[in-house]
Amino acid sequence: MTHDFEYGVDSRYKDKRERDTDSIALMQARLERMKSIPKEQIIRAKLLQLKLQMENYLKEPVYDNNSYFTHFLEIYIDAVYPQRNKFAKDINVTPVFLSQVINNHREPKEEFILKLMVHSEMVFKDICDFNNKTWYQVYFQEKISGTMSSQEQWRPKIEKQVKLSELIGQ
Repeated sequence: MTHDFEYGVDSRYKDKRERDTDSIALMQARLERMKSIPKEQIIRAKLLQLKLQMENYLKEPVYDNNSYFTHFLEIYIDAVYPQRNKFAKDINVTPVFLSQVINNHREPKEEFILKLMVHSEMVFKDICDFNNKTWYQVYFQEKISGTMSSQEQWRPKIEKQVKLSELIGQ
């Protein structure tokens, strides 16, 4: 007996055609079931998933130059709003500013993160516990990670500018 988990079915078939037919039927049944799930339930699931992703990011130090803050921000906005400009309006920023933050062309101002914090408190209130400092933690963890992962670029120049004139313990 072989198990082909790629298709999502327990494959006990005589031939590939029979297995493929059943896997297509299973996928169609899953898609039909997903169509019947209420929009609110989908939003709740996306937000819970986002919360867990953010918490995992904060638990596991990742030292790379990826923009997790903006990635999580995109997921958050797209889960709650059909259009990003509606989110921008709700937190009183211009759509251009929001786009620049999302596309890493501009750093988010502290006021933006504060608004995001208050907004997410309102959104998550009836869904689950969401620590209001999470957005700040993700933002600053990303800054630390970016600095640590790019030491090859900045360290040689900085080391030339730093000296130690007083030795401690000698």
